[in-house]
Amino acid sequence: MKIACLGEVMIELSPLSPDTAQIGVAGDTYNTAVYLKRLLPDLPVSYVTGLGDEAMSARILSALTAEGIDTDLIETRAGMSPGLYMITRDAAGERSFSYWRSAAAARTVFADPCSVTPDALDGFDIVYLSGISLAILPQATRDRLYAWIDGFRARGGRVAFDSNYRPRLWENVETARAQTMEMWRRADVALPSVDDEQELFAETTDEAVLTRLRSAGATFGALKRGALGPVSLADGATFDVTPVTRVVDTTAAGDSFAAGFLAALSQGRDILDCMKTGHAVSATVICHPGAILPRDVALPGV
Repeated sequence: MKIACLGEVMIELSPLSPDTAQIGVAGDTYNTAVYLKRLLPDLPVSYVTGLGDEAMSARILSALTAEGIDTDLIETRAGMSPGLYMITRDAAGERSFSYWRSAAAARTVFADPCSVTPDALDGFDIVYLSGISLAILPQATRDRLYAWIDGFRARGGRVAFDSNYRPRLWENVETARAQTMEMWRRADVALPSVDDEQELFAETTDEAVLTRLRSAGATFGALKRGALGPVSLADGATFDVTPVTRVVDTTAAGDSFAAGFLAALSQGRDILDCMKTGHAVSATVICHPGAILPRDVALPGV
């Protein structure tokens, strides 16, 4: 099994005090790639994005390499740089973000001229992307990607998707809804978060979200519901969850769930085991600050 994660990697500033911040590397699908590789070191994981040719891009490449993630499918854009964001957290560990990413090199992925095209992903078994991966791309590139996905799936490949709705990245809510539904119709593995879906589609119940997703064809995967635990899109199955007693930072909660779910799936585990693994990984991650745990923090087994 080989998995490719498509999206944007950014420089992360995580405040340590009112006047100091820790510099890290993060981004939703990047976070998933890192945790996938840590969970299953022998699993081939590649990252697909655009970076610049300056110091912060080199820092990102070094971080990817240090995690054992393949970087052969990263486009280098001369004179460009990655995006930047800063985390702020409230007393309950909930986070908000300030972004500087409008000119990020990741926005040019698959754009001509390019050395990396969607066809370069043909050799993978699963391609994972998110709503953020879509939102940063121009519509022409999205359409090119959808056309490739249709062929990839027809050839036996599988696509995993998490909507990760970020309103400020999209042209407008109508476009965000339309493009997200384009992907739910193509998602072989659907990993939505209930809060994102309710915000984007103005729904108020879990059942409304589940009904819409299933009607679109997203019938395998899990609806993430935070402390309530996930629910299977296929049959509504759930399991008893143990509440996390001290949430430090919910950054990467959904991303790490996706990593656990996909890691278990790659090992041939059933849907319930996939959900349990995803939840266990996420419950570990939210007990620590920042998107990426120190390497000496143990993750649950797969």
